[in-house]
Amino acid sequence: MNTYFDNNATTPLHPLARQAWLRATDQHWHNPSSLYRHAGHTAQQLENARERLGNLLGAEPNRIVFTSGATESNNMLFAAYHGRKTAISAIEHPSVRAPAHHHTHVTEIPVDAHGICQLQIPHDAAIVSIQAANNESGVLQPWREAAAHCRKLGIPFHTDAAQWIGKLESTHLGQCDYITGSAHKFGGPKGCGFLVLRHEDEHIRFHHGGPQENGRRAGTENYPAIEAMVTALENAHPQSPEPRDTFIHTITSAFPHIRIISAGAPRLWNTVLMVMPAHDNLKWLIRLSRRGFSISTGSACSSGREGSSIVVTALGASPTELKRVVRISSGWHTTAADWQALTTAFQEVSHELDTGGPGA
Repeated sequence: MNTYFDNNATTPLHPLARQAWLRATDQHWHNPSSLYRHAGHTAQQLENARERLGNLLGAEPNRIVFTSGATESNNMLFAAYHGRKTAISAIEHPSVRAPAHHHTHVTEIPVDAHGICQLQIPHDAAIVSIQAANNESGVLQPWREAAAHCRKLGIPFHTDAAQWIGKLESTHLGQCDYITGSAHKFGGPKGCGFLVLRHEDEHIRFHHGGPQENGRRAGTENYPAIEAMVTALENAHPQSPEPRDTFIHTITSAFPHIRIISAGAPRLWNTVLMVMPAHDNLKWLIRLSRRGFSISTGSACSSGREGSSIVVTALGASPTELKRVVRISSGWHTTAADWQALTTAFQEVSHELDTGGPGA
């Protein structure tokens, strides 16, 4: 039984990605910037991976810069706009919020009652950033409409697509000026990701040193990890939301006063963000963990701060509600039986907490 329900934080390595990594490590471990024949073969494989990724994203390969993940990509991007005015949604991941506030003068774009970002874009912004799908609630954001609106205004548009890529069709993301993604969110290895740039940004140098990545990010490329990332994405496909929806129906029947965040909005097929009717979320997490189930209290990048849900805060939740938030996020191999087992576990933990059972 698969009891791992924290796939929005990270995913297990896809078996085909693992095979690709081992094959690349064995056969193409050479430095792609060197001049001898074997290094040339590695460079060819690297560019082949870049082209395949471009096809998957609908973006020209020469726009892609390989990085260590979405956090580095987002930091690189906002550093390039240092000192300028930017606009980001009120529910961005910390890897966007932190560098945006550090480097730029930020205006936050509000969300509606369903957690969907409104297109209230300031005309003097140098760049606009709206995520493709929210990491906590799973709500799909209007990135296509935002990209088109920004294009009319002549403002570059960025989407952090870390949660969208691999879960939903990605071939239209290339219409955005900037895209960031992270391999470990869709079955690839940790420490690998990418930033898609505009053609006119080819002069930007993010890391100084060697000539790698067309001079934009110095440092020897990690081709085996890149190959594994692209292979994982090639083998990640959208799933039906039916098991998730059945879980929601069952859990709301078992807990009549539970609150499902953004229940009326279009969401990722794998995600449920809930405010439990009673008891702190850490109590739920610990007792479910004892039963072998892995859930979260929100974004892993915010988990060190109690009651840190960015989404629930943006929706005007009370401090008490913030401490009762839990997030469930399934994976590609999660079955309906796994969801049902999780429902049963929630009911068992509820009884334990209500009656003062073990550890309560």
